[in-house]
Amino acid sequence: MREKIKERDELEEILEGLKRRGKKIVFTNGCFDILHIGHTRCLEEAKKLGDALVVALNSDRSARSIKGPSRPCTPQAERAEVLSALACVDYVVIFDEPDPLELITCLKPNILVKGGDWTAETTIGRDVVEDAGGRVVIIPQIQGVSTSDIIDRIRKKGGKA
Repeated sequence: MREKIKERDELEEILEGLKRRGKKIVFTNGCFDILHIGHTRCLEEAKKLGDALVVALNSDRSARSIKGPSRPCTPQAERAEVLSALACVDYVVIFDEPDPLELITCLKPNILVKGGDWTAETTIGRDVVEDAGGRVVIIPQIQGVSTSDIIDRIRKKGGKA
């Protein structure tokens, strides 16, 4: 499944070809530090919206800048490989910036998806996608399921599962 992990330039070329053939490109992004059911359900719903699902993954440095010095728990190469193993994910691309705006501008997806902890108004890249005729879709969040919640539960148990 590692063949799904692409560099930005290579992915841009692939997506341009898909769009020329009339395919809809769906884009989402995140740290995906400890993959959980909230992630998988969101990704499965995102895939239903188009023909190819691109998951942009925050690099280790980018994730640390957002989540703090103790994160990510899992290195970017491992997070990318786990994501690429999901049937609903077509491509994974790692980005090092604090947010995906530059990548969204480069890839020009038709549909931009975020989880329910975001709103359309707060979604980075919304203007780029909507100005190109695309749309933003917010997938409802599963309450009480987040990587931070999982880490907190593990810490409360003293590291005992």
